[in-house]
Amino acid sequence: MTILSRRAFTQMLIAAGAAGAASIPEFAFAQVDNSTLRIALLKPTGNLNPHIYRAIWGVQSIIFDPLVLYTDGGKIEPGLAESWNVSEDRKSYTFKLRAGVTFHDGTPFDAEAVVWNFKRWIGKDEHSWLVTSAQYQDVVAEDASTVKLSLKMPIPQVLSELSLCRPVRFLSPTSTDAEGDYQAPIGTGPWKVLKNDDARTILERNNSYWGPKPAFSRIEFVVIPDGNSRIAALRAGEIDICGGDYVSPITPEQALILKSANIPVITNLGTNTFLLGFNQQRIKLQDARVREAISLSIDRSALASVIYSDFAEPTANLLPDTLPFAGKRLPVPVRDVERAKALLDNAGWAGDGVREKDGEKLSLELVLSEEAVQGSRAVGEVIQAQLGEVGIEIAIRSLDHASRHGDIPQGLYDLTFFFTIGAPYDPHSTLTNYFLSTFYNGADGKMYTSTELDPLLLDAIESSTDQQEKYQRVYDWIEERKVIAPLLHPQRIWAFSNRVQGFKIPPTEYDMPYAGITLSS
Repeated sequence: MTILSRRAFTQMLIAAGAAGAASIPEFAFAQVDNSTLRIALLKPTGNLNPHIYRAIWGVQSIIFDPLVLYTDGGKIEPGLAESWNVSEDRKSYTFKLRAGVTFHDGTPFDAEAVVWNFKRWIGKDEHSWLVTSAQYQDVVAEDASTVKLSLKMPIPQVLSELSLCRPVRFLSPTSTDAEGDYQAPIGTGPWKVLKNDDARTILERNNSYWGPKPAFSRIEFVVIPDGNSRIAALRAGEIDICGGDYVSPITPEQALILKSANIPVITNLGTNTFLLGFNQQRIKLQDARVREAISLSIDRSALASVIYSDFAEPTANLLPDTLPFAGKRLPVPVRDVERAKALLDNAGWAGDGVREKDGEKLSLELVLSEEAVQGSRAVGEVIQAQLGEVGIEIAIRSLDHASRHGDIPQGLYDLTFFFTIGAPYDPHSTLTNYFLSTFYNGADGKMYTSTELDPLLLDAIESSTDQQEKYQRVYDWIEERKVIAPLLHPQRIWAFSNRVQGFKIPPTEYDMPYAGITLSS
């Protein structure tokens, strides 16, 4: 599942001291005008086919529309479907399509186009990570403006999955060749493609758009791979917007530099959590007292303030409250060395220096990947020092990105870092991918599994009633047994030039900010 581990921590701790003086490479910037919004990209947009997993999500999100929209706090609102009904058994969803919508090439958006798009992805093995696809039964056009989707079982997260950027969005049926192979990125969205190559992507406003029309006529995405060069370009007025996990990340250090230069920086609490995971197969970590001692030894507030420069919030919660059904808020743990030592004493680990039990030292291996999670080495070294104070010896082993995806699922670690998945996928996706023993995600391994936990998970994930209460039972089970150590909720960071007015951080990291923006001279 490609979305895993591509989270906000990839922004953290990249050295940015040279950003203020970094020179701007030759990117052939367009001349400033009030009709073009210029946004930096960390890499080329890529293949814009909405039914595969290659392009930058945010660019696709403004070319192709979904049936329903995921908005702040997980609220689902009408998109290409102006309304919908759910059957009494909750296995069927009937969507009434918005009238008068056309694709960029003039092709009508109707029920036949919806069915054609669905059948390009739904029910296929490569999309089985979506429960809607895995449980798909049938999709039919009941009339020109009505589509019925039928499933094998009730699935509470159907609507949130149908809001995703891919593979669920809609491509013009004329955008393929005679064999059905994708040819051109033609959607129904507010922006249509003029140019797309490795240097830039240029979009023009869709003046026939069914929704609110953008206030400017063009967006130019400029590829600037180096973070310091992006910051320098923003300071020089050569780009208008920078930020987001997948668009053009800004580190906390870079955000501080921009603030000092009076460049507007806007943040909000993200939708994911950075946490420490324990390998439950390791005998030393099967004792909840040892896990709790490790958690109590970590100074979360120091991590947030010193390492994240206060662009993160310390936490004890699996999920932030920016998500639906995130659960009751737990107090932030205060580092308590004496309590941690007492827990280890009670667990039979004693002695000065590195603690021992039955002749074996309390030595653990923390496995991390700087390539996969930039800055994790520095965080690991802080945790190494703090655990050393309570008598736990930590050895750090670094891996490249590919090796991490091999070692962690195989359980070749004692401790490692995880990120929850975030909006619009959570809480369902994190609980399914990381905790449900009967589901294998294939890439990032499990945080913890238990046949005792599985029924609680399935009851919460599959139920359409009393969801808040059922999710809370899961969170309580996890907390009572200290099976993970949540550390931080990173903030989302965006910055923009002074000519941008009305900027708002979008609901998810898969959306591109443009709505409500106006441009001044």
